[in-house]
Amino acid sequence: MQRGSDRLSVHRDDEMKHELQGLLRSGHPTRAEEWNDPEPTADDDPQIAGGPVTPGGATGSLAAVRYELGRHLGRTSFPAGPADLIGALRRSHAPDALVEPLERLPHKARYTNAHELAEAVVRTADGAGPQDEEQG
Repeated sequence: MQRGSDRLSVHRDDEMKHELQGLLRSGHPTRAEEWNDPEPTADDDPQIAGGPVTPGGATGSLAAVRYELGRHLGRTSFPAGPADLIGALRRSHAPDALVEPLERLPHKARYTNAHELAEAVVRTADGAGPQDEEQG
C-alpha cells in the first residue's frame, strides 16, 4: 500500500536496494571510487566505539588512560594531589569512569604529570593497594 508521504518513489527505492545489495552481501564497500568509501580508523584515534576509557577495563591500557587524563587535565593541573585532580576532572566534564579511580588513591600523594597519575591509577585499578602508591 502506497501512502503518498514517502520521500522516494517505488522505482527509486528499488534502485537503491539494488545499489546496496553488493555491500550487504559482501560486508565491505563495493564502490570503485576510493574517495567514496569511509575512512578507516587510525592507530592513534581515540577509542570511542568501546565507550569511555576506564582504568582496569579492556580499554584501560596505560597509554589510553594517560591520554584521557592528559586530555582532560592539561599541564596547568600539575603538581597536585588526588582531590585537586578530581576537581579539575569534574570541571572539564570527564566521564565518571575516569574520575572514580582517583578517589581510591592516597590523599597525601602528589603527582607531577599525567604519566605518574596514570601509572598510579592503572596500578590501583589492577588491584595494587594504596599503600604501594605513597609518594612524598
